[in-house]
Amino acid sequence: MNPASDPGHGHSPAAWTAVIIMVIALSIGTVAFYLALWWIVIAMAVLTVVGWGAGFALAALGWGVNGPKYQPKGH
Repeated sequence: MNPASDPGHGHSPAAWTAVIIMVIALSIGTVAFYLALWWIVIAMAVLTVVGWGAGFALAALGWGVNGPKYQPKGH
């Protein structure tokens, strides 16, 4: 694979922020679904979409894999 086309596998602050928001929202939403608290289920569905948008917004602000503010860590 050409290194220039490597997407970076999402190891960036933008990706981690999006995933953390979405995992928390989906976890709370799952419990709310079990307890039949529909307003919380809908709120967590909206928060999941917000988390997805936050990842794109942070990437656009330079915190994505190819952004100028991202400093890759050596493994």
